[in-house]
Amino acid sequence: MPPANLRSQNCGLEVERALGSSVPGMDYRFLGATGLEVSELCLGAMMFGSRTDERTSTQILDTFTEAGGNFIDTADVYGEGRSEEVLGRWLKTRRREDHVVATKVSRPVGPGRNDRGLSRKHILDAVDASLRRLGTDYIDLYQFHIWDAGTPLTETLSTLDTLVRSGKVRYVGASNFCGWQLQKAIDLCRQHGWEPLVSLQPLYTLLDREAEWELLPVCQNEGVGVITWSPLRSGWLSGAYRRGMTAPPPDSKVSQPGSHTWDRYANDHTWHVLDELAAVADEADSTPARVAVRWLLQRPGVTAPIIGARTHAHLDDLLGAVGWSLTLEQMSRLDAASEPARLPYPHNLPPLAGRSRRAAGHG
Repeated sequence: MPPANLRSQNCGLEVERALGSSVPGMDYRFLGATGLEVSELCLGAMMFGSRTDERTSTQILDTFTEAGGNFIDTADVYGEGRSEEVLGRWLKTRRREDHVVATKVSRPVGPGRNDRGLSRKHILDAVDASLRRLGTDYIDLYQFHIWDAGTPLTETLSTLDTLVRSGKVRYVGASNFCGWQLQKAIDLCRQHGWEPLVSLQPLYTLLDREAEWELLPVCQNEGVGVITWSPLRSGWLSGAYRRGMTAPPPDSKVSQPGSHTWDRYANDHTWHVLDELAAVADEADSTPARVAVRWLLQRPGVTAPIIGARTHAHLDDLLGAVGWSLTLEQMSRLDAASEPARLPYPHNLPPLAGRSRRAAGHG
């Protein structure tokens, strides 16, 4: 793990860059406490080869990279492996070294008992399968897709360390971890001298701010980059839904089962957030989708939101989130509107009075 002074310098640079660039276009940020520079937007390839055909997927990849993007995220389960295959065929037409490719492991990829999870066997089988589909010799960022309670964490982390030493993987990260799970993984890597986790991929949006309770503080304290998924929460923050609607279109994503459903989000808190989001978008002469992504880009500790464009038009809209900044007043309004009405225990307890190091003059 890099020393604390390097982590703080990196965090400071990320905050500085998150406030915007004087030059319109894509900016770059260090991934956590590493020296790896990634574009401030990460292109999500989940739809490639399934809801988005290969021709459109290729056009999206071309446009994203022409705009300066170099960071692409997929997983072995997306489209039953077709997402990696589509990305791999596109990579063959490009200079591999110019792109940072991230993929994931742990979700079921077959009917076998060991076709899932984070065991040594499955990871070693899965990484070779991903490398074949991607048509590359190495994966830049290999991530645990979700926690595996059935495998000792030492087995998982030691296996990933072996993959980095072998050259098949350059960096390792996690997705969908709880705060204690992430901290335990970080501590074990430090204890055994294994390759550290350099990034976390959490759900974090204007409608989902639970990551602020534990995950983001751990990441900022430990120099872990944050790559947020679903920045529009399956369309909720795209401008498609407004107060007064009683049901979503039947073919929309929020009408289907999942954690983003209409029944979960159609409430006063959501409508209040969407009202403020629309108002800020009008003021900024922008769109709700761009403002929602821009808010993430300006939040402390966030490295890159993952924009999962299904169509070329979606990508064009989301690329408009870079090259400008929300004002501090607009950020404050969005923060206030999206603040959870009630924090759970023990996050609702105030810190001990007089024990802030900053307040006591200790920096």
